[in-house]
Amino acid sequence: MTGVQTCALPISFTGKVVGADPKTDLALVKIKETGLPTLPWGDSERLKVGEFVLAIGNPFGLSHTVTMGIVSAVGRANVGIADYEDFIQTDAAINPGNSGGPLVSIQGKLIGINTAIFSRSGGYQGIGFAVPSNMVRLVMEQLRKGGKVVRGWLGVTIQDLTPELATKFGLKTASGALVSDVFRDSPAQKAGIKRGDVIIEYEGKSIKNVSVLRNMVAQSKVGSKVDVKIVRNRKSKKLRVAVAELPKEFSETPAIPPEEKTDVKALAGITVTELTGAIAKQLGINRAEKGVVVVDVETGSPAQEAGIKKGDVIQEIDRERIQGIDDWKKIVSGIRPDEMVVIFINRTGKKFYIALKP
Repeated sequence: MTGVQTCALPISFTGKVVGADPKTDLALVKIKETGLPTLPWGDSERLKVGEFVLAIGNPFGLSHTVTMGIVSAVGRANVGIADYEDFIQTDAAINPGNSGGPLVSIQGKLIGINTAIFSRSGGYQGIGFAVPSNMVRLVMEQLRKGGKVVRGWLGVTIQDLTPELATKFGLKTASGALVSDVFRDSPAQKAGIKRGDVIIEYEGKSIKNVSVLRNMVAQSKVGSKVDVKIVRNRKSKKLRVAVAELPKEFSETPAIPPEEKTDVKALAGITVTELTGAIAKQLGINRAEKGVVVVDVETGSPAQEAGIKKGDVIQEIDRERIQGIDDWKKIVSGIRPDEMVVIFINRTGKKFYIALKP
């Protein structure tokens, strides 16, 4: 009689958490064991869309499960999983329980750590994400040495460019990161970076969007000096910036709309009121800030479609500063009906530009 062999249960170890990094959703765990097989590191920067990959993990408690697929995309960001995102997207089946497992190239090298899936059912739907090995390695080395991750910081608030903003700021394409604010006494301010600059290169590498720049700065060594290429007033310029350590906290205070309104209807359905010290306090911004407060935005208006919201503080229109209602009236009265304008917004301390179509 032929018997049925059963697989032995996986060996388990007691581990100690050396350090964790919530911003990338990674942690380093140490176990007391030697002679275990390991995977060689792969270079995720060289990974191409269409390459075959294997995802290994324990989906639904089924240990040692291996699935195969291709790399669907690289450099995926704005997924909403972590603060620093540069994901490898794959259609290799990744399910709950795969997180923390390796994503392996066909050469048998580690090129990612499986971290999440996009799913409306809770299971595999053809889209999975893995943290690239190069990012994993940097995080791991810092956790191993100091138990925490130290990231670089320039001291700027940046936003992605739309085609409209790119045109207004003198760029042919919407590639780069638009500086919407510069922190006082920050490395960026000391190097001469100003609000309205567009960062198009960092250490000789092109900047496609905000996510690319944020990850590159975060991975820069604190204390090092980097070359930054900007576009200002349609002219390119190179600056050298000393990278500082990312401060621990940047707090955001939710906005509280003002109760008293002084209607000034203009600029495609926007109603504004004077910004007072009391209103600034309610909105969670510095009392020294100047501008006008949006108290109403008409439904379906160009302003609403552009993303302007109640409680926003408008501080500039087409690079002209607005100190109060009088400035607002003067500038708005000079805008042609068919003219596109760029508005500078302060939303609960977060500053950025919005292009408003006619």
